[in-house]
Amino acid sequence: MCRWLAYSGTPIRLEELLYKPRFSLIDQSLHSRMGVETTNGDGFGVGWYPLDGPAEPALFRGVGPAWSDGNLRELARSTMSPLFLAHIRASTGTPVQQTNCHPFRYQNWLWLHNGSIRDFARLKRDLVLAVDPELYPFLAGSTDSEVMFYLALTFGLRDRPVAAVERMAGLVESVGRAYGVEQPLQMTVATTDGDRTWCFRYSSEGHSRSLYYSTEITALHKLYPENKALHRLSDETRLVVSEPLGELEGAWQPVPESSYGVIQKGSDELGRFEPAVP
Repeated sequence: MCRWLAYSGTPIRLEELLYKPRFSLIDQSLHSRMGVETTNGDGFGVGWYPLDGPAEPALFRGVGPAWSDGNLRELARSTMSPLFLAHIRASTGTPVQQTNCHPFRYQNWLWLHNGSIRDFARLKRDLVLAVDPELYPFLAGSTDSEVMFYLALTFGLRDRPVAAVERMAGLVESVGRAYGVEQPLQMTVATTDGDRTWCFRYSSEGHSRSLYYSTEITALHKLYPENKALHRLSDETRLVVSEPLGELEGAWQPVPESSYGVIQKGSDELGRFEPAVP
C-alpha cells in the first residue's frame, strides 16, 4: 500500500513534514511502522497551493524512491505552502510510472489514496465506463486510485464532496459484488479544492488502513506550553497522516472507522461515511 499526509494551516516549508520529524514521510518510505509494506519505494508526489490563495496547485511527482530523490529534497527545502498533500507509493500491481503517482490533479482539485480496489483488472472496464465522457480524456494513468478520483468528480465532487465519494464507493462495491468480488474496496483518501480538505477512512471489510489527525493546536498549547514549534502554528493548523510523524503524547487521534472529516476555517467536521449506490 502507500503512506500519505495532508497539511493545512500556517504556511510552512514542505521539509518540515517530509524530512524533519522522527517518523517523517521520507522515513516512512523506508521504515513504515503501520503499513502493509515496510518500504514504499514505487514513486512519490507532492501537490501544493501558493501562498497568495487558492489556485491551481503545483505538482511534483517522481517514479523513483522518495528517500533518494535530490530534487524532492531541494524543492521541500525551498517551498512554502499553507496547504499541501504528499504521498509515497507502494504499487498494488499497476506500473511504476509518473502518471500513476499521487496526488492526482484536476483543475484546482487534488486527490490521493491509500488502499486498493480488489480485482481491479476485472472491474476496471465497468468502472471507467461510468466516468463522465467530458472527464474521461483526463485519465492519464492506469491506477484504481485515479479512476476513483474521476468517478468522484463524475458524481459531483466539486459541489458535494462527501456525497460524491459515497457514491463512488457505492459504485465500486456494487460492481465488485456483481463480479463476485467480496470486500472490493479499501481506502483512505484525501482530497482538497485549495480551501477545504476532506479525508475519508473506509473499507468494505470494516478494517481500514490506519489514519490519524492532529489534536487541535489550542489543546497542544496547554499540554506543551514550552514547545516553541507549536506556538508558531495558528489555531487553524491541522494535519492528517497515514501514521503519526512523532511520539508527542496526545498529539495524534485515530480517525474512526467508516468516517470522513472536513478541515476548514472555523470548526472542523467529523461524520459517518456510508457508501451509496448511484
